[in-house]
Amino acid sequence: MLAQEDIEQIEKLVENIIARQPEKLNANVRYELDLRERTVRVEEELKHQRDLMIQGFEAMEKRFEQVEKRFEQIDKRFEQVEKRFEQINKRFEQVDKRFEEMRKDMNTGFIEMNRRLDRFMYWTLGLVVSATMVIINLN
Repeated sequence: MLAQEDIEQIEKLVENIIARQPEKLNANVRYELDLRERTVRVEEELKHQRDLMIQGFEAMEKRFEQVEKRFEQIDKRFEQVEKRFEQINKRFEQVDKRFEEMRKDMNTGFIEMNRRLDRFMYWTLGLVVSATMVIINLN
């Protein structure tokens, strides 16, 4: 074991060596200060990035609202187009009904015309037969 005097002498030697090299002590302090400054800069940059992200999210939210409004306008336009198609379908139904009525009227007209032609043919046949009989009887 070392005597107390030896320990004291070692301590003095170590203190003298440290005192002769203050740049190492100062280097540790400088390094620590640099680390603190860097930490502060990183924290400030992170805060700035967070603010930018918040602004970006707000801008995206506004953009989504605009897109949603546009979709609502498009939905309204589709509803208007759908109503127009319904009106057109109703008009076509009306036209179909009119054509059906016209077809019925035309069928009735053709039937009536056929009856008249039949009567005309019977009368003509009757006249021809009668005229033939009269000519045969006169000869």
